[in-house]
Amino acid sequence: MSDENKKVVLAYSGGLDTSIILKWLIEKGFEVIAYIADVGQVEDFEKAKAKALSIGASHVYVEDLKEELLTDYIFPMFQANTLYEGRYLLGTAIARPLIAKRQIEIAMGVGAAYVSHGATGKGNDQVRFELAFYALNPLIKIIAPWKDEEFLNEFKGRPDLINYAKKHGIEVKSTIKKSYSEDENILHISHESGILDDPAQAAPEEVYSWTTNPQEAPDTPTEISITFKDGIAVKVENQAQGIVKTSPVELFTYLNTIGSQNGIGRVDMVENRYVGIKSRGVYETPGGTILFAAHQDIEGIAMDREVMRLRDMLTAKLSELIYNGFWFSPEMDFIMSAIKKSQELIDGEVFLKLLKGHVYVTGRTSHSSLYDRELSSMDIEGGFDQKDSTGFIKINAIRLMAHNAITKGKQNK
Repeated sequence: MSDENKKVVLAYSGGLDTSIILKWLIEKGFEVIAYIADVGQVEDFEKAKAKALSIGASHVYVEDLKEELLTDYIFPMFQANTLYEGRYLLGTAIARPLIAKRQIEIAMGVGAAYVSHGATGKGNDQVRFELAFYALNPLIKIIAPWKDEEFLNEFKGRPDLINYAKKHGIEVKSTIKKSYSEDENILHISHESGILDDPAQAAPEEVYSWTTNPQEAPDTPTEISITFKDGIAVKVENQAQGIVKTSPVELFTYLNTIGSQNGIGRVDMVENRYVGIKSRGVYETPGGTILFAAHQDIEGIAMDREVMRLRDMLTAKLSELIYNGFWFSPEMDFIMSAIKKSQELIDGEVFLKLLKGHVYVTGRTSHSSLYDRELSSMDIEGGFDQKDSTGFIKINAIRLMAHNAITKGKQNK
């Protein structure tokens, strides 16, 4: 096998698992290019880069993907009001296709025949990453150590990882490891496993690292407005404090900040993983919760009723596609084209109050408004002839009367 074909791009976090994988791949004769995706997590990227180089990576790419994640993935997803199983705002799932996309781009750029990741064989991320890899480069070869028999035989648990790290001089954090796992990006932070494995037990307050306990949040509401253009948030304004944010990263970071301060965005649920396992997840999505409420509201005044019904039919399927890892698929292209079309007139401004874990919409205005005050008002006659409603009701009652007649006929036999 040529040297070129022994190149592998490893998705690297700087943590114990991917550091061990990096060294293990080198010992197997691979040239390892480490790739660190900055999707908004709190991380010392320079330290992680230095660690990868010290272990033996031939090069380290640190890629700032925050704005692309928002503009090309998160905002389009929010145009559809996606919720997985009615509750989860897809914080982890939405970042995976972009991380995988950039990894494939790097692999192609350096001539690597392989990519590698540290996802386990029980979770969703292995599916999301690998489906994206194959969709973007059908010829790519994937090394998934946590599904490799040789790797699993060598590393049966955390003690084996730590001993291997000590043997090879790999830094192991001296702090006590949290008894649960976390994933963080600009949209959310998730917590699962460990002490959270018992779904009957409440998550300890220390688990929540982003949001203030709603009971301890300020008693005075934070009042803001969000402006939309084609269903995309383009401005957040806090008039009381004279704060205006318009760039995607600054806008969303501000929503995260004020949402966290007001205890907004906590979700504790048991969900169905794509691999067939149920898992308990505790999520904090402050900015996303605010944006979801605002976008859903502006649609109420600016979106046609039948377009909304059709779009809502697609939303549940879209949520599953994102969760299950099918971002780069023909069905996703089809649905997203329809979603984009549905948002062409979703323009306007939504006014909100944030208070103790809740988002309250207090008003909205839109140049694309389909709301007619005179038609809606009970006090103004407008252009609506109320007598026409008699025929409307009778026509809609025809099938109800027929059903009633048949039902009674059967009962009388």
